[in-house]
Amino acid sequence: MVAGLGPAGWARFAAEPATLAWAAAAAAAAAQVLRDPAQAHWFRHGGTWFVGVDSLPNGADGRLPGGPPLAGAAVTASGWRGPWHRAQLSVVFPGYPGRDPQESEAAHRFRRDRDAAHLDGILAEGAARRRHVREPHAFVLGIGLTEAGPGASPLVLWEGSHAVLREAFAAALRGAQPGREAEVDVTEAYAAARRRVFETCRRIEVPLRPGEAVLLHRLLLHGTAPWAAGAAAGPEGRATAWFRPPMPGGVAAWLADG
Repeated sequence: MVAGLGPAGWARFAAEPATLAWAAAAAAAAAQVLRDPAQAHWFRHGGTWFVGVDSLPNGADGRLPGGPPLAGAAVTASGWRGPWHRAQLSVVFPGYPGRDPQESEAAHRFRRDRDAAHLDGILAEGAARRRHVREPHAFVLGIGLTEAGPGASPLVLWEGSHAVLREAFAAALRGAQPGREAEVDVTEAYAAARRRVFETCRRIEVPLRPGEAVLLHRLLLHGTAPWAAGAAAGPEGRATAWFRPPMPGGVAAWLADG
């Protein structure tokens, strides 16, 4: 489905007229979202991160009200022809990651020291925080919305990590009944795979300016760097719009090559 990612598992795309126009419309919508009291529950980590799941009011063609459709080289490379879900509005502010009162020291330390490295859709559930593949995605597409310095909590990724994670999940899910893979507990396999990634894959920071885009393989480990001392950003923080369409074919297709 995704074209041109190769063994690295990711690609960066320069800003172009289509993405600059879309980012401008999304940034205007984002400013309203951040001021909306109904969206205040999305602030996390001492108010240093606005999670903003499904917070941007784009339509199925990706268009924001009064704005252009979602288009550009990154969108073309994604190969996605289905409808677009409402994008996540992720906004990071100086001091990230703060610590929420209910957050454990281990969880905060992992966010601070390991960039909260994760795969989207591998959900932690229950008091024991056991992991399951609940939401397999086709890819991850991010578009920068605001100006911010390179140390303003950029995206972090581990190049080539999708190969490590595919091997780990294929082994963990081997023998699962088709269509019931989400019932398999992958907690230990996921943790071991992340440790291997940290040891063997190159960590790369990818700051995005407005209209720049990044396309990630669905199995590429990624996260968010802590806000560096002296990093610059405006009052709107470092904002990114994220799309993660559901994988046609479910977990089996999610694990397949490509």
